[in-house]
Amino acid sequence: MFAALTAGLALSGGAALAAGDVANGEKIALQGDGVGAPCIACHGPDGAGVDEAGFPRLPGLPADYIAKQIRDYKSGARNNPVMQANLSSLSEAQIVDVAAYYAGLPVPAMPGKPAPAEAMALGEKLATQGDWSRHLPACESCHGPGSAGVDANFPGIAGQHATYIRQQLEAWRQGARANDPLDVMSAVAERLTEAEIDAVAAYLAAQPVQSAQGGAK
Repeated sequence: MFAALTAGLALSGGAALAAGDVANGEKIALQGDGVGAPCIACHGPDGAGVDEAGFPRLPGLPADYIAKQIRDYKSGARNNPVMQANLSSLSEAQIVDVAAYYAGLPVPAMPGKPAPAEAMALGEKLATQGDWSRHLPACESCHGPGSAGVDANFPGIAGQHATYIRQQLEAWRQGARANDPLDVMSAVAERLTEAEIDAVAAYLAAQPVQSAQGGAK
């Protein structure tokens, strides 16, 4: 079932964004737009984010994906009052510019935090093999080899902060997030236990960020 969904989403992903004005995107990210706080206030000057706070890394994510998340925060399709307030005044052109800026930044070094070997082994199994006896596909089934990402529907999750991954899986499991195509992630997350969520988050965070074409960044 998930293979068919993945194929269908790959075909329906839509056209790529226009290139965007990277210089204007940088200005908004560093200084804000005069209404909302600048992106660096939470995501830092290099876009690395903060693990403890659940602020995700932005460089290394596709521009189309970043733009979609900004639109969803702005519209309320993705629930986060702080993000909605800070992004509410951005125009479509500004959204594209900010997305282009962050997508073009070098990926900062973000070593994952150590986790017990048993948890890492469980996380690796879930990420690379899944558990088909429970209709639970591997992360790589959609996010690609090495969880490097495929397109705007399935972003790279290797090397993302563990706290952010954990929070998002919990949000999908509890129905608090539902802005992914065909609600695939909710169907996956509701099959995971809390221990499995912790394990897969720790494993993915410890992996090198991969380019979709292969190879660590």
